[in-house]
Amino acid sequence: MTELTSPLQLSSNTVWRRDPRWLVFVGVGFITALRILALAISDADLFVDEAQYWLWGQELDWGYYSKPPLIGWLIRAVTDLAASDAEFWVRLPGPILHGVTALLLMGAAQEVLPRAQAAVVALTYVTLPLVAVGSVLISTDSVLLPFWAAALWLWLRQVPQPSAALALLMGLCLGLGMMSKYAALYFFVCGALVWICLPQARLKLSHLLIAFAGFGVAIAPNVIWNITHDLQTLHHTADNVDWVQPGKSPELNFDKLLEFSLAQLAVMGPVLFLAYLAAVVQGFWRGGPLARWLIGFSLPVLAIVCVQALLSKAFANWAAMTYPAGVVLVVLYLWDQARWILWAGIAVNLALCLAVGVAATQVTRWERGGGLLLDRYTGRAVMAEAVEKTAHDNGLSTIVASSRHVLADLYYYGRDSGLQVYAAPYKGPTPHYYAQKHKLPMGLSGDVLFIAHADHAPCDEARLIHFLPPQDGAYNDQNLAFFVLPSRCLEDRK
Repeated sequence: MTELTSPLQLSSNTVWRRDPRWLVFVGVGFITALRILALAISDADLFVDEAQYWLWGQELDWGYYSKPPLIGWLIRAVTDLAASDAEFWVRLPGPILHGVTALLLMGAAQEVLPRAQAAVVALTYVTLPLVAVGSVLISTDSVLLPFWAAALWLWLRQVPQPSAALALLMGLCLGLGMMSKYAALYFFVCGALVWICLPQARLKLSHLLIAFAGFGVAIAPNVIWNITHDLQTLHHTADNVDWVQPGKSPELNFDKLLEFSLAQLAVMGPVLFLAYLAAVVQGFWRGGPLARWLIGFSLPVLAIVCVQALLSKAFANWAAMTYPAGVVLVVLYLWDQARWILWAGIAVNLALCLAVGVAATQVTRWERGGGLLLDRYTGRAVMAEAVEKTAHDNGLSTIVASSRHVLADLYYYGRDSGLQVYAAPYKGPTPHYYAQKHKLPMGLSGDVLFIAHADHAPCDEARLIHFLPPQDGAYNDQNLAFFVLPSRCLEDRK
């Protein structure tokens, strides 16, 4: 594709005499298989978000409190096919989706790079620390990324040969990406900048309209759901953004910006992230259309999330959509200028990937400072078992809690207990999914088991009967107490 050929690329197929793609399929397949093996022997409990996604899959809908629905649907499909709700099956889509994303990126890169470089793009992606972590957990990023990579590929396919069918498919991919995570909207920001600034990479306006139509069809059910549910998901997203508090001037949190920026060294790997920044500078300074196209589909995402970090906060993974085009840019930049740095970066990332994989199998063993290093991923099943035993020992069939973490663990790890679990009533805006869909019903008779911090007895009638035994893990410093109280006590608390 000469329109997007960059001066940074010296076009050589002579490095690997034979087609390297079969090596990529073998390599990506092997790495994915190792990650699935790590999942199979992992001793990590589901984290609160993962348990919540599982519950969404049990309660199929067109939208949910904090995210669009595709991750819940996917988990439901996998667990139904497996006839098991075990942690392994809940997390299994993660490594497979990342393997698929690597192959899609190779396909996209082949539109503009020699096969050898495109193959290395797949290898670079599949060894990112971000991907390693996303392969031992299940997250919405993992579901969105293959759709994002497919959309990049479809854009590149249309530059030399416009196609209404490919435009429609691109729109559908973006729509399904949007049904995975609202971060898919970044693609439109990037696409608009590319369309304005790079005439060589423009798609036909009529085909863009077709893509928008496909996107609209794919997201319509979630849009309707949001409208009929008081735009709850959008309100939650806005609360997360939290740029300016009502009645206050914006505050600049340079410490949060620095923290987020340094975290990207771990997300992409230290060598490759620094190489990415260097490639961006050189691409702006003297890069060709291809380098600038790749910058256009990566840097705006990173810049937006940096602003988010500066004005409020941002988690390290919030800029994940930077890296599909980002890894292509890094390979393009380093291949002919400093290939040894590329291989060194991949080697460093492979070591980090190995550490992540081993960590997933050592959650209950690795210690630091007298406690478990990964304590947030253990102790959750133990807590749920303690609650279940206490309820049965005291003849109680209803459990109530306020904490999203406690509720998530009770719903997942207590799924076969036969107990009813409810969220305590809240004043003000609904704080989480459980309070939205599973709040304590009015007029419930009898006593309930209420789980809260020891100093949070909700009323004078509450009787403390048990403390969560000391343990390593997610609840090691929570001082959880078990109270028996009449349900009306919680109703009066609203």
